[in-house]
Amino acid sequence: MGITLGNFIAKKTADLMNEADAIVLGQCLTAVGWVAGTVPSWVNKKNIIELSMADVANGGIAVGAALNQNKPVIYVVRYQGFLWYNAISIVNYAAKSKEMFDIGCPLLVRAIAMEGAIGPVAGNSQHSLVLRMPGINVFEPMTVNEWEFSWDYHQSQRDLPTIIFEHRLSYNNEEEFSNILRDKSRLTIVSISAARLAMVESTQKLDAENYQCDYFHLFKLSPLVWPEDLINSVKETKKLLILDSDYDDFGIAESLAFKFSKLVECETFVMGLKRKSAGFSRITDNLTPNADMIVSKVKEILG
Repeated sequence: MGITLGNFIAKKTADLMNEADAIVLGQCLTAVGWVAGTVPSWVNKKNIIELSMADVANGGIAVGAALNQNKPVIYVVRYQGFLWYNAISIVNYAAKSKEMFDIGCPLLVRAIAMEGAIGPVAGNSQHSLVLRMPGINVFEPMTVNEWEFSWDYHQSQRDLPTIIFEHRLSYNNEEEFSNILRDKSRLTIVSISAARLAMVESTQKLDAENYQCDYFHLFKLSPLVWPEDLINSVKETKKLLILDSDYDDFGIAESLAFKFSKLVECETFVMGLKRKSAGFSRITDNLTPNADMIVSKVKEILG
């Protein structure tokens, strides 16, 4: 058995604190669970810094620490919804520091999505919120290798901040995901964040009913480079479906669909969160599309 993504993040963080004197900042890091086990449970460790509950101020503290550039700085945002408060200094200073002042700000932000009975403020994925801003590297890893790639890229681009958008549904994952290409596919499907887990589950159901599709996992969102296999796939299928854990309109899913339609002549479709606030109960929640919903959407597209 391999290591889970959650355990890998905790181990990587511990190694960075031991070897590079890295510091980790955030709210309630040492509370029960240690951020779902992704922060090393080291009591009284000087490298773990608890910030106050003043959300708007905390991003500024993390940016200031990263500007020092003497050691790696990791800022943990426990719920991606809190980026509406936490991201002010990140997008308005850290992302612009190199371009405007020629001073790099190598801040690594771990923004963690959670969904299901968590409510309208803390819940859901929010990567579309920052992707419109220049000067930020954005990754959406769901596997160990993808998270390690994101960290290595951040280290190689130390003039810019990096936001790693995580999802709690991935923390128990030990597998790596591969793109799937088929002969005579009729639809190309691209998925982001937790929608990737649902896409994997939907693959078996669609295969059983002989719906031939190509499947692609996308985790490098900025800088964005379209895989050549994906371009070739859409040239063949002429149809592209993008799955996301963020809202399905006015966000990255629609933006990617538009960009791709200019690159390759094709029909584009998007599927993500419904345009409503998430509640705290099963009937009022707003969740990533599940496998059955994806199957229905594919059947609708392909007739």
